[in-house]
Amino acid sequence: LTGTPMENNLLELWSIFDFVMPGYLYSKHRFEKIFVNNDKNLELLKQMIKPFILRRRKKDVIDELPNKIEQKFYVELDKEHKKVYNTFLSILKKQIIENNSDNVTLFSYLTKLRMLSISPELVVKNYKGKNSKLEMLIKIIKSSKDRKILVFSQFTQVLGLIAKRFEKENIEFNYLDGKIDAKKRLELVEDFNQNKSKKVFLISLKAGGTGLNLTSASMVVHFDPWFNPAVEDQASDRAHRIGQKNIVDVIKLISKDTVEEKVEAIKEYKKELADDIINLNLKENESIKKLSRDEIIDLFETMD
Repeated sequence: LTGTPMENNLLELWSIFDFVMPGYLYSKHRFEKIFVNNDKNLELLKQMIKPFILRRRKKDVIDELPNKIEQKFYVELDKEHKKVYNTFLSILKKQIIENNSDNVTLFSYLTKLRMLSISPELVVKNYKGKNSKLEMLIKIIKSSKDRKILVFSQFTQVLGLIAKRFEKENIEFNYLDGKIDAKKRLELVEDFNQNKSKKVFLISLKAGGTGLNLTSASMVVHFDPWFNPAVEDQASDRAHRIGQKNIVDVIKLISKDTVEEKVEAIKEYKKELADDIINLNLKENESIKKLSRDEIIDLFETMD
């Protein structure tokens, strides 16, 4: 029995079966060889797991839970923000072509592009332009009136930047990242749920994926969405769970004409993975594979 979703990785399915029925899906190495690295055998995997899978979705067992409405906000970059991003993109593309960079290097380049699309002031010294996403976040918060809001980011640096801006705007908030111990976590959660003046909870995505009941919030903002939609869903469900009385709005801020927009297309097939596996529709999903070198390089073709 598990309440933990597969996070877009077939090995998580293997680990569950290996615990319940050791050896049924072979050894980890053989499972990877047969299924993870070979889409042609997914129909066989479907047949093997079908007798043992019973899936109940949250919506099937919690009739009274309000809806969760997901929206994508494509943020137009400020002129200076766009200039900096495009300059770095051109430099990185040139380095890829000239140096025949390996995958590790390519992913490091992608991380830099991510940071530039999210918070250019953390990458470019003496950056004087606007942070386009941060400006959008402030607008959303100020227009949300009395609603409580969860804001998730994968980067503590980014959360720190947002916190400083909140202080300038006199927006009261709580802050949680992985360095905060369990006792303090509970205190912060209780304070946020009970204190009407605390409008926003800034949370590190890794620290806030599980174990938090924040049903006082009716809006969730993902400041920097990335490859794994299952992790995002788990974070959003800190608000969308038993005890929630209001419709929950989930907003994903995506920097327009950047690598983030390109990744959204890739995420569509990754999001189908858990559904296709557990709902036994494996033959409909031909995209369960690791990103190839060409696919990674294609991410740098977001803008020309």
